[in-house]
Amino acid sequence: MKNIIYKLLKFWIRTSLHLYYGKIKLKGLENVPIDKPVLFLPNHQNALLDPLLIAVDCNRKPYFLTRSDVFKTSIFKSLFEVVRMIPIYRIRDGRDSLKYNDAVFEKCAKLLVHNESLLMFPEANHNLQRRVRPLSKGFTRILFRALELQADLDIQLVPVGLNYLKGEGFPDKVAIYFGKPIALQDVLIEKNERESIENIKQNVSQALQSLTTHIAEDNYEETIEKLSANNADFLNPIQTNKLNSNLNSAQGSKQFSGGKSLFGKLLFPLFVLVNLPVILLWKLWLKPKVWEPEFTATLRFALSLIVFPIYYLLLFAVLSFSFGIEVSLSAVLALFVFNWAYVKLS
Repeated sequence: MKNIIYKLLKFWIRTSLHLYYGKIKLKGLENVPIDKPVLFLPNHQNALLDPLLIAVDCNRKPYFLTRSDVFKTSIFKSLFEVVRMIPIYRIRDGRDSLKYNDAVFEKCAKLLVHNESLLMFPEANHNLQRRVRPLSKGFTRILFRALELQADLDIQLVPVGLNYLKGEGFPDKVAIYFGKPIALQDVLIEKNERESIENIKQNVSQALQSLTTHIAEDNYEETIEKLSANNADFLNPIQTNKLNSNLNSAQGSKQFSGGKSLFGKLLFPLFVLVNLPVILLWKLWLKPKVWEPEFTATLRFALSLIVFPIYYLLLFAVLSFSFGIEVSLSAVLALFVFNWAYVKLS
């Protein structure tokens, strides 16, 4: 039963993500091993959207570690367990809660021994800024726990670069770059766990910095302005990082490449009008509850995931009462196509 629910949820979420985003660009899927234990290691910008985007299109069925506070509601806890989420405890959850991580790491190690795949964020925090932050050693604890169970285990570390055109904004586009796998056995330093940990972190960090736009913290805003003025394509990190390295003295008008297209600007008022109940629900009820900027897009997507199907059904019911089934079905279908076109072409 859990497998059926998982497949249905995956289909629903995957379809919804491809409707929510104007473009989901996938690069390097051929780099994902299908017959070996895999630890996906992405950069982390956009809260729960990051793992969802990877999980539905990575050619594996990964478990992923998620901050424990989202498991506090029993309804969500059952749902998250079905979709293979595993809670990870942080210092902010209370120092006493950290003791539970030993059991979590043991479980993850056993999953790797059984050729499963895991998804974990090595930065151990999220931030919308376009850079790879220093990596935590938490993910290496799982790796060495797995090696204690099976010393010759051929774990493949797959770095993943997430690249959002806007991050917080809507409509948005995203590019996901799967890097070449790093064989854990190749980056171990014999009889020296501490140096091995640093070597693993360095290899993963360097890979991530090539798979996503990496801008140093110093003069971050100024660099973003320069890149935007030169129409940097934030969906192409290789090109953008190369442009960044050549922009020390670049000048230009501040034309942010993530803005709406002319199509989007012209049809935005109509988009608001025909979807007014949903937009008001977002603006007046849910958006004020956003506790961190990184959760803005996640909560907007969650609202769309649940409310838009209900909105279409209610609209169909109301129009059917006045105009008949054929007219109401045509109207709802037209609205769906318009919303799809607005998102894809904006």
